[in-house]
Amino acid sequence: MYDIIFNMSILVFSHINALRALRRERRIHSAVAWDTLSAADARLALDTCIPNKSQLDMAHFDRLGLVDESDFRPPHLLVASPASRRPSKPRSVIAHVHTGNLPRGAIQCIEHDLYTVSPAFAALQYSLDHSYEATFMLLMELLGTYTLPEEATFPIADGEPWSPEDQTSSASNKNARSDDTDGQPETQDSQRAVPVEQVRYGCEPATTIADLQTLSAWARSSKYASFRKAVRHVKAGSASPMESIMYGVFGLPLSHGGFACNSLPGGGMLLNKRIVFNSQAVTMASGIPYATCDAYIPTAKTALEYNGEYHETARATLHDAKRNNGLKGMGVSVIVVTREQLYDIPALEAIAMSIYRAAGKRFRYRFDGYRERQQNLLNGLRMGTGLPLV
Repeated sequence: MYDIIFNMSILVFSHINALRALRRERRIHSAVAWDTLSAADARLALDTCIPNKSQLDMAHFDRLGLVDESDFRPPHLLVASPASRRPSKPRSVIAHVHTGNLPRGAIQCIEHDLYTVSPAFAALQYSLDHSYEATFMLLMELLGTYTLPEEATFPIADGEPWSPEDQTSSASNKNARSDDTDGQPETQDSQRAVPVEQVRYGCEPATTIADLQTLSAWARSSKYASFRKAVRHVKAGSASPMESIMYGVFGLPLSHGGFACNSLPGGGMLLNKRIVFNSQAVTMASGIPYATCDAYIPTAKTALEYNGEYHETARATLHDAKRNNGLKGMGVSVIVVTREQLYDIPALEAIAMSIYRAAGKRFRYRFDGYRERQQNLLNGLRMGTGLPLV
């Protein structure tokens, strides 16, 4: 039995605090190891969450990632009725009343008598106070194989750019990811500190498309329209924030400011698609057995590769050339999207047009004001992961 809080009863953390703890969990353990409660146990946990100031061990909550004592703000908790609120001055917690039925799998156990809402439910709550683009980026993160650090949570939620003092990934960060090695074993060179666009850590996905769709069907209120819209357009498999932005720019519908490549037949855009080389392609690639494409458009037989700073190193350039030769041997065209191009909307438009031509489709706009929509989308996606506007 945990003996960390005096006179402890159940606490159910929610909203931004649940998201912050989730990022810590994925960063530390590379997966979400919390147990999901049954419907009956979730109801019981919620009914018995009656917070009061004497229960709040903020130092322990900080260690779990639920709060940040250096940037303290009252934590968000979920309660079953208005009577469960315990007013105090200054306010020690923000209690949100949830009187109706809970969605399936809505509450997970962190430790004895300490609970949090699920990743999907935390994203639903996040959508109430944030834009469609920010919600989209959060869902891409939860469906992807990366997580932002917990320190980024409050600044990004406040709509502020976030950048740590040392934006590097290194061998000391055992699960930090800088780039794919496409079947090549990691060497000492590949583990050296390299600059990245946004610090992130490799991990298992925190939720699934099926779970998000189930929650979307449950969240029928108009206040959840942004969440339902984001769920319709997200895709699993992104490995970094910049890949998520690239998918948003190229994949989202024209009406949203994207280039609608995900609407192309044959599966649209597939993220981190592995293409296994045949014997000729392996020879062309100097022994590399497969390539993992950041984004692959099957009907156009085209791979999109985002090249951050890591790809500018001599070793990465050599590896990329071998991999691209292997893809060429498989009949796949490779289009490299650089950091600079991801700020250049006309350049992105030209790339999208070439993808459409390769797919045998015509690219055209059917409305005015598309440039403004594209700029708004790009900036909204960047803000959603803590990057400055362009």
